[in-house]
Amino acid sequence: MAHSIRVGVGGWSFDPWDETFYPAGLSKAKQLSHMSRTLTAVEVNATYYSSFKPDTFAKWRDTAPDGFVFSLKAHRFSTVRKTKEDMQKSTGMFLDQGITQLKDKLGPINWQFPATRKFDEAYFGTFLSVLPKEKDGLQLRHALEVRGQGFDTPAFRDLLTKHCATVVYAEDDEFPKVRHEGSNFAVARLMQSQADEPTGYGKKDIDRFAKLATGWSNKQDVFVFFISGAKERNPAAAMALQAKLGIAPKLPDEPALVKKAVPKRAAAKKAPAKKK
Repeated sequence: MAHSIRVGVGGWSFDPWDETFYPAGLSKAKQLSHMSRTLTAVEVNATYYSSFKPDTFAKWRDTAPDGFVFSLKAHRFSTVRKTKEDMQKSTGMFLDQGITQLKDKLGPINWQFPATRKFDEAYFGTFLSVLPKEKDGLQLRHALEVRGQGFDTPAFRDLLTKHCATVVYAEDDEFPKVRHEGSNFAVARLMQSQADEPTGYGKKDIDRFAKLATGWSNKQDVFVFFISGAKERNPAAAMALQAKLGIAPKLPDEPALVKKAVPKRAAAKKAPAKKK
């Protein structure tokens, strides 16, 4: 039996989306409600820069419908520590802020490492050893996003399998494309959407992503996020992929007001987003 596939973007507050994704006149306060009823997941980038209160995570949980998932980016300071003690303290601060208030809507946690961090078996073995497999009775799913060299090796994959973690598959020419099959879930971040494509990617690429996700879902839950690139196009890319996969959610109690296309003159003003 195939596992679940969820598709989303990074965050839900981005001013150009007022013109390219959200219905006209929709208030900022209702953006998460609308996105969570249009897409099936979201990656929260704000947790990479700041901490939040448990009540905030609970509010996000209650705003989104059943089945929607929040993937969180771990705080940026948590992946630059050198000693086991410092790793435990820093990762613990992130995990203890109340993220389990998301309950069954908590998706993968993305631990993003700087490009300067090359593969070192001892270092990553230590880091993975301090990540708990569960918290407050909730299973945690840890995904390491690596941008340095030397990770496309059995030694790294064996560490991930040993610690029930996985690696983020990054679709970008600047980062290594590492695939790990030894976990029960997979995470992909697609970062090359184009401003001159109404759906961010052409049909050929959307079909390729759909084939990729479908294949992975034979053995793993799959989370796909359209990140960076021409960010104003990413919701359209996510909706196109969901449509191809046949997983687009219905919008209960909300009119179908999502715009289908983006005016080219609006997209032309936007430079490629900084990769996050």
